[in-house]
Amino acid sequence: MYRARESAHGLIVASQLRPAHSHWTRLRGLIGTPNLPEGHGLWIRPCRQVHMFWMRYPIDVVFLDDEQRVVAVVEHLPPRAISPKVPQAASVLELPVGTIVRTGLMPGTRIDIA
Repeated sequence: MYRARESAHGLIVASQLRPAHSHWTRLRGLIGTPNLPEGHGLWIRPCRQVHMFWMRYPIDVVFLDDEQRVVAVVEHLPPRAISPKVPQAASVLELPVGTIVRTGLMPGTRIDIA
């Protein structure tokens, strides 16, 4: 389990960030989960695009480059949707709806994941 925080101000983005770094964990993602509680998230690596097929709830999506800087955000991605493909992304954080607004994440923000 990892923790993600915004590096400039130390705001916690996710205190319980589950890794999805293998083929099978990336493929499964959050499918089949009933919800994504506040403070939880999924870190998908490598990843440039996500889909919401078979999902039951919306999420916030944060695309990170190799240096874990935010390169794009998608607020409130609904079930059955597909995110834009972000070529400069190396990984993605899937977070509860409202996390992007609460933490002020925007392109250029650096995220520390430990």
